[in-house]
Amino acid sequence: MDNRIRIPYPIFVEGKYDRLRLLSVADADIYVTDGFGIFNKKEKGMLLRSLAKKTKIIVLTDSDGAGKVIRSHIASMIPKESVIPLYIPQIAGVEKRKDHPSKEGLLGVEGMERDLLYRMLLPYAEGEGQDRAPKREITKTDLYLYGLTGAEDSSARRDDLASRLSLPRGMTPNALLAALNVLLTYEEYLDIVGEGEDGGDKQ
Repeated sequence: MDNRIRIPYPIFVEGKYDRLRLLSVADADIYVTDGFGIFNKKEKGMLLRSLAKKTKIIVLTDSDGAGKVIRSHIASMIPKESVIPLYIPQIAGVEKRKDHPSKEGLLGVEGMERDLLYRMLLPYAEGEGQDRAPKREITKTDLYLYGLTGAEDSSARRDDLASRLSLPRGMTPNALLAALNVLLTYEEYLDIVGEGEDGGDKQ
């Protein structure tokens, strides 16, 4: 049984181990900045701005100096009202996978107790404080039906769709699917792929 909480907002963290830690408590679309990579990777900025046009974004970086710099950079790229800032406590320690502590000797997101992360995210869980109508998710089958997977030109089709949505080219089917479900309703997806509800012919 999956006891994770569903978070409807995309979450940005610094690295893959932070992402894995959050995925142990939350069912959410979680993206990594690759540390300071968000400063010089154009596609990261494109994705962030595209998501911010449709939804609020949770930013959860480490509590050290580097985390503050990354958080500030993200906040400068999108409207202030689009940012949900979450802050982990400053706890001295070393993550289990590391031989040495960080420069400031503080645990990062990956080192936080699951219960703490759960409680931090709980106020933003789906259904908290409001009634949400069931949403028809875009599925892998929908990608297949419109030639975005399973066809010789699927990669080119995904790149074309990504460009129209101001997303980076070269996204994997899973990454594109996660972004589509944040950016579009199912009906909007049908419109943008240029087909009706009867489905298109995969070529």
